[in-house]
Amino acid sequence: MMAYSQKTAKPAYPQNYFRNPLDIPILLAGNFGECRPGHFHSGTDIKTNGRENLPVHAAAEGYISRIKTEPGGFGHALYVTHPNGYTTLYAHLNHFVAPVQAYLRKKQYEKQQWNLDIELTPDQFPVKKGEQIAWSGNTGASTAPHLHFEIRNTNSEHPLNPELFGLPIQDNIAPVPTTVAIYDMNHSIYFQSPREYQLRKKGSNYVPMRDTLLTDYNSAGIGIQATDRMNGSANALTFYTASVYMDGELCSTVTLDDIGYDETRYVNAYADYSRHKQSGKWIQCLFELPGNQLDRIYTLNNMRGGLNLKDGAVHKVRIELTDDRQNKSNVAFYLRYNGAPQRDTTCNIFHWAEQNVFEHPNVKFKMDKDVLYDNFCFKFSSQPYGFGYSDKYAIGSANIPLHKSFDLYIKPRKPIPFDMSSKVVFVYVDGEHEEGTAAIDAGEGWYKAAVRNLGTWYLAEDNQGPVITPQQKNGDNFAKAARLGFTIKDEITSVKKFKAEIDGNWVCLEQHGSNFFYEFDEHCGPGKHEMTITASDENDNQQTLQFTFNK
Repeated sequence: MMAYSQKTAKPAYPQNYFRNPLDIPILLAGNFGECRPGHFHSGTDIKTNGRENLPVHAAAEGYISRIKTEPGGFGHALYVTHPNGYTTLYAHLNHFVAPVQAYLRKKQYEKQQWNLDIELTPDQFPVKKGEQIAWSGNTGASTAPHLHFEIRNTNSEHPLNPELFGLPIQDNIAPVPTTVAIYDMNHSIYFQSPREYQLRKKGSNYVPMRDTLLTDYNSAGIGIQATDRMNGSANALTFYTASVYMDGELCSTVTLDDIGYDETRYVNAYADYSRHKQSGKWIQCLFELPGNQLDRIYTLNNMRGGLNLKDGAVHKVRIELTDDRQNKSNVAFYLRYNGAPQRDTTCNIFHWAEQNVFEHPNVKFKMDKDVLYDNFCFKFSSQPYGFGYSDKYAIGSANIPLHKSFDLYIKPRKPIPFDMSSKVVFVYVDGEHEEGTAAIDAGEGWYKAAVRNLGTWYLAEDNQGPVITPQQKNGDNFAKAARLGFTIKDEITSVKKFKAEIDGNWVCLEQHGSNFFYEFDEHCGPGKHEMTITASDENDNQQTLQFTFNK
């Protein structure tokens, strides 16, 4: 299905097969491959002029193959499978067209569950190109009204860069690089802070303040911070390709296309995770960390994309950035190794390609060999804490990312009553807020939880259920209202289960983050009614609210 042109280095995807899914010109709030916390952005975010409920159309002929509703993520989403081997996704929707909405609601009442993931057959909801399938919205993990649109390879289910399919997008603005960073390829990315140089426009290139940069590293990796934009939109986007040349020879290329959801967490190895945690900057590494298995986006020399500077000579470095409309920018400078002796790192090293084990009288864990992206210096300390079941344990650094979870074991410093053993939580502290996850009694005095963050952890007690707050007054008349709304939050963990009943009968309560609402339907006729909402958290602490209203 895919072939590459030597002239454009772009995949030969079908052009003009897919139409704009909206009736307004495409202006992007986000594009494919942007670095986001824990993932690459997997599609294009199309602006809806700050409004909701714009008609959303099938981008091409096919059939609705999947309906999905979830409290975060895509919110309300539809998938349309097309006969040419691609599937399009439409996310953050408010509602689907009437037949699809009715089918979803029927399934929700049958299963007495709001969040569903339903696969459909080709004969259920066939669609023509341009046929309306939904209305745009702001559901799921969306912070403003927009349409998230993806084009996927149907067989692999990998999202592809939608802008490579000839969508009608006006863009003649080249990427703007702002910072170049130099890394020591002889050492782990977590053993160092990069040398950063601000860039300015000079002639046709972007350059640092000094033409020649001296470095202590005889093997250097290049990182870049850059912003792309399109005509008519002020939103920051990312580039499509970034290539590093030294003395005219290609050393590495990053191409942001074809990134699967099973691979998307490698963004924590593609970008400098530690630098982002410390400063908020997304420095994108144009070399590959040893534990990064997202090989598809890279073309590399035999140094994982690094530059060999051991000869001490002055080398000309050029970084070429392009967007998916082939607008191009160049960064140019000279780089020379200054002959400094290479440093040695002595510490308790956790190795990226090995199983790493830690044992302490009150803390223990084992990390599998595919958890880390690079080596790091492991440090451990404890601090007495009088309000929890254990001390606070600093386990490594929150600036070190993990690709997968590992089982963390902690022993309480005092006996936990039997009736409270199911109410123990692991609490994670990152300096700004605390969040908990339910613990499991692992026997022999240990409690465990699967965690995916290094940093400070301690054991605490959670015996309070979620707080349910109505967004309207009890007993009010809702004869003309469209819905009832509630806020449900848990102080320590998360809301694991919730249920709503009207006069003893289950009704569909939707969740958007911490906001829950019931849209009035045929299950609530005129008259006085009592709604009962029950919610429980990860430790099965339960809370119930009874709410009386007139319809």
